Amino acid sequence: MKTNIFVCTHKPFEPPKDPMYIPLHVGHKGKKDLGYIGDDTGIEISEKNPYYSELTGLYWAAHNCCDADIKGICHYRRYLINENGKVYSSKEIENILSEYDLMTTKTLELRSAYYDGFGADHNLKDLILAGEILKDKYPDYYETYQNLVHQNKTYFGNMIICRSELFDSYVDWLFSIFFEMEPQMDFTGYDDYRKRVFGFISEFLLKVYCIVNQLKVHESMVGMVGEKKETLEVKTRLEHFIMEKKLSQAKDYFYQVAKKRPDILMEASDINGELKLAMQIISSCEHEYELYRESILDHIGTYKELKEYFDTVNKITVAKRLGMLSESENTWLLKHPVSEVTKEISEMLFCS
Repeated sequence: MKTNIFVCTHKPFEPPKDPMYIPLHVGHKGKKDLGYIGDDTGIEISEKNPYYSELTGLYWAAHNCCDADIKGICHYRRYLINENGKVYSSKEIENILSEYDLMTTKTLELRSAYYDGFGADHNLKDLILAGEILKDKYPDYYETYQNLVHQNKTYFGNMIICRSELFDSYVDWLFSIFFEMEPQMDFTGYDDYRKRVFGFISEFLLKVYCIVNQLKVHESMVGMVGEKKETLEVKTRLEHFIMEKKLSQAKDYFYQVAKKRPDILMEASDINGELKLAMQIISSCEHEYELYRESILDHIGTYKELKEYFDTVNKITVAKRLGMLSESENTWLLKHPVSEVTKEISEMLFCS
């Protein structure tokens, strides 16, 4: 049985050693060649990559990979992984698909309904249009769409693995909706993040498709490899602002970044949680200066020490709430007094 998992990328990377993982340069048309297969051969929509993101790779795989029994796509930084934290082997995938119809990510539980979350970061008209076209073209799907869009669950990442027949059928269904949406949409004023609207809506539509077709889905963990260059740049800028005690500038800078990249704090971008920690540091130190005219910044010399301090505070906060504070943690608190405002912010973040 032949399995091809296409790893969507737009930059050089080190692919898994298993040859079934095949690098695929998405948005290849007109770009510098990386030495990988491009998504601009055969039947393709490579030039639409700014709007479809990794979906140009999904489309290419469905229409140009004709000799595989099992097909899938993942990302150069994100892979579906097994319980041991390793990328799947072909034998593992075959065994899973002998019992399941499709493999994808674990269901993502949002803080609010998908409809509200989408509206906060994107143009809600686009999601509504997808529903209207679904109702017209595939009325059997519409009730499920309506139910799910007001719930807080979705898949993410557009990573799927399944038998080729199902893979191709899903792609045909998905793009029949999107190709009808395109002429009715106005992308004026969309930044690069919001232009990728089809890539975002497809994550939700996969959930709809699986439920309506009563697919047995194997939900896998997602393994992250490295961090985005853009995220590292944001972390570096924030570190400099914080250590120079320019807290309002740090906050303003981050808010500007978040406007352009609303996903910046999601696990897929902030894989180590360091951006969340930076925002906690900024908030805590700002309040300390307002209340006490000094902060922990006046007593710690390096950003590494500062992160370790707040990491420890957060661990102790949780331990106290659970009634499991250790002797060593009590000793740490005696040596490192923590302000009340820092305690309150930590409790709000980790115990509410």
